[in-house]
Amino acid sequence: MRYAVVRLLQAVPVFVATTFLIYTMVWSLPGDPILALAGDKPLPENVLQALREHYHLNDPLIVQYGLYMAGVFLRGDLGETFTGQPVSELLQDRWGVTAQLALTAWVFELVVGIGLGVLAGLRRGRLADTAVLAGTTFVIAVPVFVVGYTAQIVLGLNLGLFPTAGTDQGWPLSYLLPGMVLGSFGLAYVARLTRTSVVENLRADYVRTAAAKGMRRTRIIGRHTLRNSLIPVVTYLGVDFGNLMAGAVVTEGIFNLPGIGQQVFQSIQLQEGPVVVGVTTLLVMIFILANLLVDLLYGVLDPRIRRG
Repeated sequence: MRYAVVRLLQAVPVFVATTFLIYTMVWSLPGDPILALAGDKPLPENVLQALREHYHLNDPLIVQYGLYMAGVFLRGDLGETFTGQPVSELLQDRWGVTAQLALTAWVFELVVGIGLGVLAGLRRGRLADTAVLAGTTFVIAVPVFVVGYTAQIVLGLNLGLFPTAGTDQGWPLSYLLPGMVLGSFGLAYVARLTRTSVVENLRADYVRTAAAKGMRRTRIIGRHTLRNSLIPVVTYLGVDFGNLMAGAVVTEGIFNLPGIGQQVFQSIQLQEGPVVVGVTTLLVMIFILANLLVDLLYGVLDPRIRRG
């Protein structure tokens, strides 16, 4: 409990500093969002001033940020758009789409990536190892939009194995193909990281000692090698869930998924700063919680960490 509380307290200044940086960058962009809201029909000056006062645009930036954070912490309020709609209400339906897509991609990375990494590590220098290294190098080198369009045409249109767009068939069918595309880049890193870690731990003294004592190979690999090999992999997977949530813009565009990535792209075009700030605030929370879980899993995998 002490270990968890310390990690949680350390996350508070990280959250404040990160959200302030994001808030500053978003509201420092050139242009007047109130004038952009009016479009080609100019609004009366008194209306413009009333809107700027309502959204605190005339206040100093630090005051705007303080009011925003007070709303987040005290009321769970992410602000409202320049059309008067609460940001949380706007994201309510879209958030679930992105979360399901990110979770599908994350599970794909976890299961297939660790499986391929363990296979390559245990068969170092053989055909399986070479195939995994070559395949993951190819995936890393190819942009995600190329992978997305190719998978959509070949697996969706030509072979008919997966739905090609939309969420009409629900989870998991509608999310399998975009999830695999979104998770392909992370899968390559998980596989290579697992493979390297397994190879290093197979050479460790405790593995040789366990083998010398006559312990079964399956027990050595499962109880000793894999447990210690998963520490760097858990680190990457914990952080990557936040990356998947934030990086779904391209994938959602290719497969026409109405998630927050699509909403953020539209909001940037419309200069809807409250939406961009609200989404990034939620993503920062996810990053911090994921890192906190990673720290706690460290203590489970290696008791020396929590004792230190």
